[in-house]
Amino acid sequence: MNTLQLVLLLLGASVLVVAAFRAFGLPPILGYLLVGALVGPHAFNFVPADEGARELAEFGVVFLMFTIGLEFSLPRLFAMKRIVFGLGMAQIVATMAATMALAAAFGLSWFAGIALGGLLAMSSTAILSKLLSERIELDSPHGREVMGVLLFQDLAVVPLLIVIPALSESAKELATELAVAGIKAALVLGLVLFLGHRLMSGWFTLVARRKSGELFMLNVLLVTLGLAWLTEQAGLSLALGAFIAGMLISETEFRYQVEEDIKPFRDVLLGLFFISIGMMLDFGAIAREWPQVLGLLALLLVGKLAVAGVLSRLFGALPGTALRTGLWLCAGGEFGFVLLAEAADAGVLGSRLVQPVLAALVLSLVLAPLIVHFSDRIVMRFVASEWLLRSMQLTQVAARTVAAEKHAILCGYGRTGQHLARFLESEGISHVALDHDPERVHEAAGAGEPVVFGDCTRSEILLAAGLTRASVVVITFADIEAALRTLHRIRQVRRDVPVVVRSREQDDAERLFAAGAAEVVPEALESSVMLATHALALLGVPMHRVIKRLRELREKHYELLRGFFHGATDAGDQLHDAQQPRLKAISLGPGAYAVGRALGELQLEGMGARVSAVRRRSQRGLAATSDLRLEADDVVVLLGMREVLTKCEERLLRGA
Repeated sequence: MNTLQLVLLLLGASVLVVAAFRAFGLPPILGYLLVGALVGPHAFNFVPADEGARELAEFGVVFLMFTIGLEFSLPRLFAMKRIVFGLGMAQIVATMAATMALAAAFGLSWFAGIALGGLLAMSSTAILSKLLSERIELDSPHGREVMGVLLFQDLAVVPLLIVIPALSESAKELATELAVAGIKAALVLGLVLFLGHRLMSGWFTLVARRKSGELFMLNVLLVTLGLAWLTEQAGLSLALGAFIAGMLISETEFRYQVEEDIKPFRDVLLGLFFISIGMMLDFGAIAREWPQVLGLLALLLVGKLAVAGVLSRLFGALPGTALRTGLWLCAGGEFGFVLLAEAADAGVLGSRLVQPVLAALVLSLVLAPLIVHFSDRIVMRFVASEWLLRSMQLTQVAARTVAAEKHAILCGYGRTGQHLARFLESEGISHVALDHDPERVHEAAGAGEPVVFGDCTRSEILLAAGLTRASVVVITFADIEAALRTLHRIRQVRRDVPVVVRSREQDDAERLFAAGAAEVVPEALESSVMLATHALALLGVPMHRVIKRLRELREKHYELLRGFFHGATDAGDQLHDAQQPRLKAISLGPGAYAVGRALGELQLEGMGARVSAVRRRSQRGLAATSDLRLEADDVVVLLGMREVLTKCEERLLRGA
């Protein structure tokens, strides 16, 4: 098979398998591993396990370490030093010590124990950080512990990549080699910290002034691969040089641009690396040694759970937080494969041990999302105090809303939520905000703001916040998946309450409307509307025409506002509140009088109201025409005076 055929085979297999894995919500890493296993020498033998493919795949690790270096931040490390250098270091050391003891008990060498301990101590930064973000738990107590430990694990990979290849030497040679490597690493890091930042910032500024994207990209590749080559020439690893390059650039203003430019190279080459790891998988050997595989998997999950959980408790965490931290960190990680490849190449681990360890790591990655999904249930089942804490939290939320009636519930109290709260206060509308950041809640509640700690994706928290009595719910964060989960919980409890949702893109609106949102406010749309408004004003367009265009744009995109501006705002503040038209959303239950009748039959306009919009979960952009027949669970939005709206509500619900 020639090179082009090999590339086409790997690309085609990767596209099909990774697409399938993403469709089922599985990590793409597993897809690459499966591709490697299928095309490798132990299955269909399309690709021989030659050094050329492995050397090319190593560049995936180089760019991965470069990205880790980009995310390296001294202020961040200092802010989290207790978790990172306390809990994180303790987790690595304790896992390695326990693994060495078990290795000795099973007759393995001490250096095999060190290699095994290092690679098994790793957890998946890519998978866990994504899950924490999706579940809005980055700022939770266990979320901070998990991120702190993951950060130290990423840093610990650098010395482990130096130590593991040297373990095959004799004790005297090993000590000498590690001492020399340590001196070299100290010299390199010293030069980097004292001279590198200034030189890197000046060099990148010089390149950026040429205003060429191609030149900038070439420079990033030159710096990354150049420093990797220099550290290799100094007897250290390629990965260390890439990490240093990323660390230097992270302190410049070009960090985010570099991160975006390098991402395609990193992802493609890292995929190739995992394909090369998958080529090591021998399904026949794994099938023959399945008791070893399952035993290693059980030891990995239970051992790391115990180590991380106990250490978290010793560092002052509550029992529930400690157990959650252990559950999140118990599976293996992508750096485990990197270190396993190094150990296998150096001959530190025997060939018979590589297969069970590799299979156990793969299975743990498959189980990681499932363990996280059931972590709350496991904690509630085994930690008695968690029930008390949960009930206290619900009591605190309920105490703040016990007297609230027809209030607004704000899901999220970031900047958007705080601005919205001020608008509601200015209109005298009662509200309560739910937020998952304990520091923000502490500061805001201390200042007298109506905000409580709570996860809005949980039904019991929403009920405690008075969802059954609320007039409106506003989801102020732009995370589409979390917003969909919150909408699902709201609709399980109340189908009639209107929910306004924020989103980043217009494309997300369809999914949110289908989930039951009354209105979706896309950030991209609002930004473009305001940019256009300011641009027209600065170009000399009369202000009344600018406001007219603004109204037209918003009426076009927001059905709830159609008909609201015409006539209502012309009079402005000259009219008394009672004379001002207002909107009212009326939800039609299964037994409502209007269900099955056409809008024209109800003669709402004859009563003095205007139908602004009709919301139907199964249909987007529904035209409110006179022949439209209403269905159960429809929401009819009316515009009119207060007394007229009351009569129209009676007509819609009871036929009065």
